[in-house]
This record gives sequence, C-alpha cells and structure tokens, in this order.
Amino acid sequence: MFLSFLTEYLDTGPGIWEIIVRMTLTAVFVGIIGLERQMRHKIAGITTHLMVAFGACGIAILQDALYYDAIATAQALLEQGISIDLQIQRQRVIAQVVTGVGFLGAGTILKTRNGIYGLTTASTLWLASMIGLAFGMGAYVIGAVIAIFSFVFLTVFRKFLGKTSLKHTESPDIIGAKPVDE
Repeated sequence: MFLSFLTEYLDTGPGIWEIIVRMTLTAVFVGIIGLERQMRHKIAGITTHLMVAFGACGIAILQDALYYDAIATAQALLEQGISIDLQIQRQRVIAQVVTGVGFLGAGTILKTRNGIYGLTTASTLWLASMIGLAFGMGAYVIGAVIAIFSFVFLTVFRKFLGKTSLKHTESPDIIGAKPVDE
C-alpha cells in the first residue's frame, strides 16, 4: 500500500535522487548561514535555520509533485475526451511559507529600552525558508546565489562595517543566548 503510493508519487513528481539533491543543497547552503548565526551566539542557530529550510524545501518539493500530478491528470482526462479548465497556481504555497516563517521570525525579535534586537536572526530565518523554497522548486542557481550573497553580507560586509562608524550593535546579554563552547 505505502510502496505503491510512494511509486506513484515519484512517477508524477521529482525522483528520489532529485529530492535528495534538493535537500542536500538546502542543508549545505542554509547550514553555512545557520552556522554563522550559531557562532555569533544568536537565539536561532544552525538547527533552527535548517529545520525552517527543510520545511520550506519539503513544501516546495510537494508543490512540484502536485503540479506535475495535476498536469498528468488533466492529460489523462483529455485523452478520455473530458475537457477541463485547469488552473495551477504554484505561487500560493510560496506565499503561505513566507507568511508562516515571518510569524516564526517575529518570535526572535526583542524590543528593550536600549533598542530592538534579533532582526538579523529573524531575517536569516526568513531567508533560510526562501533558499529552501528555491532548492525545493529546483531553482538551484537562485538558491545558491541567494545563499552566497547572504553569507558574504553576514560575514565579510559586516567586518567591513565594523571598521567604520556604522558598527553593528551587539545584542545585550539579557536575551539569553549563551556561548556554545567556551
């Protein structure tokens, strides 16, 4: 029963190796960003970023499979002489991921008397979901470029800014992020 469902799913959607490639690319590229957050002792580190990205990638892969399944069903009905009006809106799933992860990211933002903290972490969580969606939809170049640009700006560009008067304000200790290894 389960095996036949899996076989049908893999026939209409991306194959198992394609799914593994998409998830692996998500793990590598988002893992680098999550590791940067972890090394800076932020609330959301590598695990949180990867879970968000894997969820987004999985949703995108499922959406891909549903897309191809809808097309195959429409073609099968057309071969039987049944004409249907098929509307496929792949962007709907993407919109729901963007909204849901935005809500999750809001939980990492803390407002104190001294300022607002956690915005970068919230944005990197949102970004992780976008990278996961890109790889999940098979847009490898887009996912890689987004990840590389993000990592460069999180590391190299931030070091450059640290040498100017535009320094990044460190989060206060009250947020609760503790160093992993000291």
